[in-house]
Amino acid sequence: MNYKTRKDIPAKYKWNIEAMYKNKAACEQDIKCCLDLADKFTKYQGKLADNAKTLAAALKDKDKLYSKLEDILIYAHMKKDEDGRVSSAIELDGKASAMAAQVMQKIAFFTPELAAISEKKLRGFIKTNKNLKVYEHYLDEVIREKAHVLKKSDEALLAQLSELAGCPEDVYRILSDAEFTFGDIKNEKGKNVTVTHGSYMNLVRSKDRRVRKDAYEALYNVYKKYRNTLATTYNYNVKQDVIYSKIRKYTSARASALSGANIPEEVYDNLVETVNKYLPVLHRYMKLRKKVLGVKDLTMYDLYVPMLAAAEKKFSYEDGQKLALTALKPMGKDYVDTLKKGYAMRWADVYETPGKRSGAYSFGSYSSCPYMLLNWQDKLEDVFTLIHESGHSMHSYYTRTNQPYVYGDYSIFAAEVASTVNESLLMNYLINNSKSKKEKAKLLNMWLEEFRTTLFRQTQFAEFEHEAHKMVERGEVLTADNLEKLYYDLNAKYYGPAVKYDDLIALEWSRIPHFYSSYYVYQYATGYSAATAIANKILSEGESAANEYKKFLKAGCSDYPIEVLKYGGVDMATTAPIESALNKFEELLDELEAIL
Repeated sequence: MNYKTRKDIPAKYKWNIEAMYKNKAACEQDIKCCLDLADKFTKYQGKLADNAKTLAAALKDKDKLYSKLEDILIYAHMKKDEDGRVSSAIELDGKASAMAAQVMQKIAFFTPELAAISEKKLRGFIKTNKNLKVYEHYLDEVIREKAHVLKKSDEALLAQLSELAGCPEDVYRILSDAEFTFGDIKNEKGKNVTVTHGSYMNLVRSKDRRVRKDAYEALYNVYKKYRNTLATTYNYNVKQDVIYSKIRKYTSARASALSGANIPEEVYDNLVETVNKYLPVLHRYMKLRKKVLGVKDLTMYDLYVPMLAAAEKKFSYEDGQKLALTALKPMGKDYVDTLKKGYAMRWADVYETPGKRSGAYSFGSYSSCPYMLLNWQDKLEDVFTLIHESGHSMHSYYTRTNQPYVYGDYSIFAAEVASTVNESLLMNYLINNSKSKKEKAKLLNMWLEEFRTTLFRQTQFAEFEHEAHKMVERGEVLTADNLEKLYYDLNAKYYGPAVKYDDLIALEWSRIPHFYSSYYVYQYATGYSAATAIANKILSEGESAANEYKKFLKAGCSDYPIEVLKYGGVDMATTAPIESALNKFEELLDELEAIL
């Protein structure tokens, strides 16, 4: 469905954001409340080490303050995502960010003062006060990170600067989501269609190669026009990472990024090295794609079109819900019933409109429902996006209903597991219910694409951003030229000799918004590996495995993510899950080659 404005969309297809705040004024009232709470919180300054009772009260009040702050920031962010051109939403988001900076400045004393308490004293407090028992893991993390906490004055200074920290991403988002326009191209029937972030993937999946090429060039030529601006924006984003890591006395930006979740850097290196060993299998898949498509030169705009010609079935949003709920039955009745209720309660914002943020995500605060942003295009891929984001949302639901606020979130490292388990269950359901070899081959191709775009491509992204950070750490400046060369060379390494490359693909790095959340993308690949193993276990062992997996969903961040993932039976400190997933990719390729 194509809606020209957000007002045209029926309420049932828009998220129930009013459940958080009735309107902007209500949110602004809470901004004042949050500042008042921050002022009151300063009464604990200089007193955290006095006794266990004071520390317990401070931690409880901090949770109350942070929960309120989270509500405001998330609501404001989601309102801006509805339409990035609306000045009132931009204003509210700005007010929320400014308030957050003030709050963090007011309470900047807390972390360094807490870190200054000796480990022996903290352990003693926990033993003598039952209200501190729940915070034991939280305090363990404080002890672990002591060396990276600055003195009070320095923490206060960084808090003041926090308002500027999001500037590179904000500039990128405004450009990419709100201001870039990619023009019109002719579709397969010769009619004008507008190229947007949401429509682009459908266009490069077109059976008409001319449509694919036109969409590809329309999109990337706009990024090419702004290549220097985008490179400068990203350069300062990376510089900020490097500078902050040095200020906090980490050995590198990567060490800083991975430290929060206590992820060994070897996990990152293991991923890249293991995937690189399997690149010949990806090259083999590219060779098969070239052969089946029957093209003289396989280009980058040929990578997303289905290899097998077949009528594209359309899926309404209601169709997608029904299919997702059916495929998720192995997860158990409580899981399916909760998700069904969530759909009815308008967890999702479904359709694309001008100015709406591109892509998809699951979001929400501890006290809200787990919202989902979608840009539905009636494709099977949209069903996979729905079930993916539903996985995140159910992870959030289980965590928030089973953990206190302090552990009511989950590490990004563990986040992609829940979404990808759902995708694997959907794919298994579709393949098992396929009605012909042709249909099965098409699904196998789709699954191989999931591996390519998640495990291989995200690892390629991980290599790119790590090298970009190392360049800045060596004192180099990131420019359009060196970023494009880096990306072009990596792209050629990953996809191999079967592909003919053009200069435009070198610009792909500049349209990846996740690069502004540094050292994020590798977790898609590690999560995909873990999820593949867990989904297979659920399908082979049934209810007992599903219940074991739900322990992981309910754990939140009550332990380190490497440990939490062990609840689901995978150890990401080893290469075993990655190798298992890559072996699955090779098995699927073998099966597809046998059919074709």
